[in-house]
Amino acid sequence: MNNEIVYSSKATDQKAQYDASAKRLLGQKIILAHILIRVVDEFKGMDADTVASLIEGEPYISQIPVEPGLTNKDTVDARTGERIVGLNTENSEIDEGKVYFDIIFYVRMRDGLAKMIINLEAQKNEPTKYHILNRAIFYTARLVSSQKEREFTGSDYNEIKQVYSIWICMNMKENSLSHIHMVKDDLLGEQDWKGNLDIPNIVMIGLAKEIPPKEEQYELHRLLGTLLSQTMTAEQKLKLMKQEYDIPVDRNGIKEEVSVMCNLSEGVEEMGYAKGEAAGIVKGEAQGKVIGRTEERADIILKMHKKGYSLEQIMDVTDMSEAEIKAIIG
Repeated sequence: MNNEIVYSSKATDQKAQYDASAKRLLGQKIILAHILIRVVDEFKGMDADTVASLIEGEPYISQIPVEPGLTNKDTVDARTGERIVGLNTENSEIDEGKVYFDIIFYVRMRDGLAKMIINLEAQKNEPTKYHILNRAIFYTARLVSSQKEREFTGSDYNEIKQVYSIWICMNMKENSLSHIHMVKDDLLGEQDWKGNLDIPNIVMIGLAKEIPPKEEQYELHRLLGTLLSQTMTAEQKLKLMKQEYDIPVDRNGIKEEVSVMCNLSEGVEEMGYAKGEAAGIVKGEAQGKVIGRTEERADIILKMHKKGYSLEQIMDVTDMSEAEIKAIIG
């Protein structure tokens, strides 16, 4: 078998495991609570442990399909024979035709009765194939529309639950935080239209590559940057989480998940060097470290193209988009 294919397959597998581990870590209730108290008005000022206790059940991680018709799952109660509609919990086996919400869960509000639906998405960088905000709007719309026949029936629209789609976008130029929601502009008159403008909410979190300083405005970004860092050691991550955020790292497998992530991160990096050597692109560690330089990528891409590597293989090695590669190949 072609060595490049072997290394590509192993690297892809390592990356998939790393991504899954990162989602499991972000999906810890105490971590979700720290995010909620900093971006959702309902929970601001609350204690993280209290908010964590309001999260119902276990968050669904890569289990709920985004596509219309797949988000809700019809089942029948074996005891009563009644039809039950709930969030689809089928296993997310490898299926190129389906897209899944990264993390989704219900959380009760302060009164302990009303609920809202939270979706958390993590992106390694800002996509180039589409505008990320457009995708966030689509996800938010799905979170609202999929409630029909699950949260409410017929035309009882007053029972629609408030939703938040929270997006973490890594490797940005600067740290940022945006809340995108509906507003009412009176163009003529001041009619008080009945309804809840607060139902759909999008929160965009931009994470810079460097961990920000210990300042109040960067509390959320410092925590998320630490959790998702590919350069910090497990010991450094756990120490910061415990000392600065009072997160019980020995509870619920957090320590184990952090260790797994750090080990996988090292594995992905090592596999990347080996893959480059197998492709004849780099010779030695010194050249491997500069493979990402813009001035060398074009030459690398052309050489790989001449040697018969597929577009997918070139994309995997260079981390460039299909459009960028095609522009160089011509």
